Order: sequence, then C-alpha cells, then structure tokens
Amino acid sequence: MNPTTIGIIAFAFAFGGVLLGTWLRTALPRHHLDDESKDVIKLGIGLIATMTALVLGLVTASAKSSFDAVDGAVKETAVQLLTLDRILARYGPETREIRKGLKQAVGERIDMIWPKDSSRPVSLDPTTADMTPRVEALADAIRSLKPHDDLQRALQTRAVDLAETVLQARWLALASTEASVPMPFLVVLLFWITVTFAAFGMFAPNRTAIAVLFVCALSIGGALFLVLEMDGPFDGLLRVSADPLRFAYTHINR
Repeated sequence: MNPTTIGIIAFAFAFGGVLLGTWLRTALPRHHLDDESKDVIKLGIGLIATMTALVLGLVTASAKSSFDAVDGAVKETAVQLLTLDRILARYGPETREIRKGLKQAVGERIDMIWPKDSSRPVSLDPTTADMTPRVEALADAIRSLKPHDDLQRALQTRAVDLAETVLQARWLALASTEASVPMPFLVVLLFWITVTFAAFGMFAPNRTAIAVLFVCALSIGGALFLVLEMDGPFDGLLRVSADPLRFAYTHINR
C-alpha cells in the first residue's frame, strides 16, 4: 500500500462525499430534508462518525505499535552487537578477524536497509548478496574458538548466545514488510468517511462551510498518509532511525 496514494484517495473520497451531499441537497425533494429528517440523518451520521473514529484509532494504534516494536528491536540489536564485540575483545587477540568480519557485515546491512543513495531501492532481504553464509560463518567461527581457561570458555558461551540472537534479528526487517493495517479496514473506513462527508455536504449552508469541509477532507487524507507511513518502518518519510546501528558500527572493533 502506497501511503501517498491512499492519502490522496481518502481525500478524494471525503471531498467527493461533500460534493455528492451538495448535489443531493438540490436534487432531493424538500420534505426529505425537513427538521425531522435532519434529526434522523444527524443521529445516523453521529453513529457512523463514532465507528469511524474507533476504527481509525485501531488502525493508528496498530501501525504505531508495529513501528515502535521495530524501532525498539533495532536499538536492542545495536546494544547486542556492541556487547558481542566487547566480549570478543575480552576473549583475546584470536578474535581479531571475527570482529573485523562483524563490523563489515553490520556496515553492509546498514547500507542495504538505509542506503546513502536515495535513488537506490531499500533491500530488506537478508539473503541478498550472499550475506547469509558469511554472517553465519562468523557464528561458526566463534564456536570454533579453543578456550584455554574458564574465563575464555564463559566468554565464548556468551558470545555464541549473542551471535545467535543477532542472527535471528536479521529477519526483523523482512518480517516488518507485512502490513499491520488490513486492507478491509481501509475500505470500510473510506466508505464511512464518504458517507459522513456526504451528510456534511447536504447541510453545508454556504461556500465557507464547504471550504472548511475541504480542509477537513485534506486532514483525513493526511492522517491516513501518516498512519500508513508508520506501517512501513524502513521506507518513506517516517522511518526507523539507523543511528543506533551506525553508532554500533563506528565502535565495533575499536
């Protein structure tokens, strides 16, 4: 789902509802818009507006929860990488090549998900460019270390556990591409928004009111745009920051 496209569609449906409402006001017989009819319409639209607010709140909460989970996982991965590097440094000089390989793998992964060249597409697949065998080889190299005392054995065990945890985190970016906002939610939401704004348009007394409804429709489109931007945490305007991993990258192997 392209957030910009959905936002424009939401605005078009909302303001299209306003225009539909203004047309219905002139097309319907006068007795269809008497005071009693207006009271019933207002009650019905109030119910729809309430359901719209609830659904929009659920959609927003779902997208925000997904975004925060990914953001937290990126920060946690950065901490784990730094911890792994320091454990390997404490193990001894035998881990020098492993630490170099770790830094190289982190740098390549950052460049894949947060490319410096904005024209280059984001790559979320951890199997791209044969990275998986090379990253897994680092974990195997840690297992292959030959500890000479209890301290090195304890450090090796801890390093192996952290390496496996970091390996699992490779799939985080790929898993996050699954939309957390279901399409049926958006379809129903657009329908309710259209009906609500059509009712507003029926009772808009003048052009000033229609201009206000235009701004409201624009706001609805902008709100859905922001929600769907959060639903794609690694692309678009609202993205998970790469700063934690960049910080880890600059401090690994020092």
